[in-house]
Amino acid sequence: MAFSDEDLIEFLGRAGLPDAEDVLDDPSWVKWRGADAHHYEAA
Repeated sequence: MAFSDEDLIEFLGRAGLPDAEDVLDDPSWVKWRGADAHHYEAA
């Protein structure tokens, strides 16, 4: 579970995506659910 953009970038990097920071706002790579993009508080 990611609690920040930094966490998500780390997870994507470990999965082999070297430019993870560049895809956070690309819906073909990241689908934000339950809240707005870059919002990590519990719903």
